[in-house]
Amino acid sequence: MLQIERVADDVYVFTSDLYAQVTAGAVITPAGAALIDTLLFPQETREMRKFIEKKLECPIRYLILTHYHADHTYGASFFPEAEVVSHAKCRELLDTVGRVGLKRAQQQNSELRGLKLVLPEVVFSEGPLELRLGNKTMILNHAPGHSEDLITVLVKEDKVLFASDTMMPIPVLADGDYKEYIESLKYILNYELENVVQGHGEVVLRGEVGKTVEALIEYITTVEAEVKSALEHGKRRKDLAYFDLPSMGRSAILLSGLVADLHEANLDYMYDLLSKTVSALPHLIEYDEDVF
Repeated sequence: MLQIERVADDVYVFTSDLYAQVTAGAVITPAGAALIDTLLFPQETREMRKFIEKKLECPIRYLILTHYHADHTYGASFFPEAEVVSHAKCRELLDTVGRVGLKRAQQQNSELRGLKLVLPEVVFSEGPLELRLGNKTMILNHAPGHSEDLITVLVKEDKVLFASDTMMPIPVLADGDYKEYIESLKYILNYELENVVQGHGEVVLRGEVGKTVEALIEYITTVEAEVKSALEHGKRRKDLAYFDLPSMGRSAILLSGLVADLHEANLDYMYDLLSKTVSALPHLIEYDEDVF
């Protein structure tokens, strides 16, 4: 059953029970609602729409897509009356990678066969975009790292940040840039916040925001250091099996155990990335010794 949480007077969070605790949100105003992302499976997206339009009696004016990944965008076709907003790169990725992914997903899962890909109508690429609806101001800020198109959404009046997948139980690196990820996490510390809505998992409360952000940064830097050390000592990819989440003092059961798979994918990503540079280090050292 879809989980619904009110995190401010007019701000709601919807958390999926069907896929990886992925979240979406709604900002309610006298002029209508702004929806932040959708959910992966149609039944939960329909339930979310029914809650907003029937129970809250609020028409949906905007749909903000934080990035192109399927679990945040597949429900967009259920809101044909809403104006869809995203980063320009999100529109580009939906129109290319997204089309291929949806076709593949529909072949594998009959529940998704009626979905249609929706391209954003309003996009931005430079600086924050300020979206005003009724008595609410939403500030959309580019925050690459998890993916190159990702944006966060700050509900200014309520000090609620929808961080999307920049914040989740562990970072997911494979589709992005880990150095940009760290910078986007650091930027969150500039805000004075009451709540942070993660892209997956529980809402982070005010007193926990700093500690949570720092722990995510520490995770990325630790993975980088451990993989770099393994490569410098000639270890192979499979030799990293010892470096699991419990060895880092982290739970491996979050998101119904999915975090263990995500961690393994992060190690693969970092191994492939760093092997291109670390493998050259011995040659550089040998060359320097010859010169000096």
